Amino acid sequence: MRGRIVTLAVSAAVLAIVLFGVPLGVAVAGYYVDDARASLEQGADTAALTVVPSLLRGEVPRALPNLGAGTSVALYVDGSRRAGSGPSRLSASLAPDEVVSADTSSELVLMASVGDGRRVVGIVRVATSRGSIYQRAVLTWLVMAGLGVVAVAGVWLLARRQARRLASPLEDLSGAAYELGAGNFTVTTKRSGIAEIDSVGASLDTTAQRLSDLVARERAFSADASHQLRTPLAGLRLELEAALDLPDSELRPSITAALVSADQLAETVTDLLDLARDVPARAGLGPVGSLLTQHERDWGGLLADQGRELLLSVPDDVAGRLVVAPVLRQIVAVLVDNALRHGRGTVTIAVRDLGAAIGVDVSDEGPGVNGDDPLSRPAGGVRHGIGLPLARRLAEAESGRLWLAVAVPPTFTLVLPTHGETG
Repeated sequence: MRGRIVTLAVSAAVLAIVLFGVPLGVAVAGYYVDDARASLEQGADTAALTVVPSLLRGEVPRALPNLGAGTSVALYVDGSRRAGSGPSRLSASLAPDEVVSADTSSELVLMASVGDGRRVVGIVRVATSRGSIYQRAVLTWLVMAGLGVVAVAGVWLLARRQARRLASPLEDLSGAAYELGAGNFTVTTKRSGIAEIDSVGASLDTTAQRLSDLVARERAFSADASHQLRTPLAGLRLELEAALDLPDSELRPSITAALVSADQLAETVTDLLDLARDVPARAGLGPVGSLLTQHERDWGGLLADQGRELLLSVPDDVAGRLVVAPVLRQIVAVLVDNALRHGRGTVTIAVRDLGAAIGVDVSDEGPGVNGDDPLSRPAGGVRHGIGLPLARRLAEAESGRLWLAVAVPPTFTLVLPTHGETG
């Protein structure tokens, strides 16, 4: 690209110089010829005025005026040269006060009659070499050519600089695109100050950021999903193991419960995939009361197996409020699972009315949380709950908030916006 820009600029400069310089060179040569002819006319007038007094007295002047180097002057009387330099004989005859051109192949020649206005007593011949005129023209052409070369060199330098200014950001964009294609989503492009190129760079940066976010969500899904699926799988396993101890006539309730657990497992996978792909939740809206009642049924048995209890408190004026079902379902599942694994005693889910939002407090009677924020994904060490960072991201994706409200006993508070009420 750089070579093309330089070649185009230099070619345009050369074409412009040729189109302008050739006619100018021809005009310069014509100007020098016209200037030489005007000088000859002036010299002829000067020589005629100088010799006319002597010729009218019948005398031949011994010396003629010096008209400068390269210009010869000759005086002719009756066709013969009497003074100066030039041909020995002159066959031309002129009328009084007549001036004529008699150019040859090698000289510009001007002849002027000398007399008193009524008769001609002599002829003055003034000549200059064409070579001297052409020499002046060639020198001028050389100067013009030199200036043209300087101009082309200047255009070449400017074109190289401009080509570098235009090509460098495009080369950077090409390199960034290659890096992006190779999987480096942290790539960024430099700003060049050229609006069109910077616009492409900004779009590439945005694409890199979006791909980075998408890949990060997909990678987080593999870690988060394994944690979130453990509890539904555990419930399904318990149902199937319990069914093994029952007689054949009582298998139907256990199989039905197992199918419910399988549905819950499929629902969890769907919700996590929606989060990973950053698409709107497919399950849509659901009433707070029924969603949390389902949690009470799902988690009550697991807590009961540990000799613990799950208490749910949902005011009637809040039970019909609509929220994004997968978000509430998954966040509360994470919090209850965290209390099941790391807490003690009774687990309480309490819902509060916050106007355009609801507050959900999930607490237990455990020793509490010490150290770093459990809602931030730890780099190492003991994890209080790998699903808590996922729960926070889910809440923030729905313009909500999730935080540890009380450290001892541990109480997590979730705030989610509501979307009307059930009819």
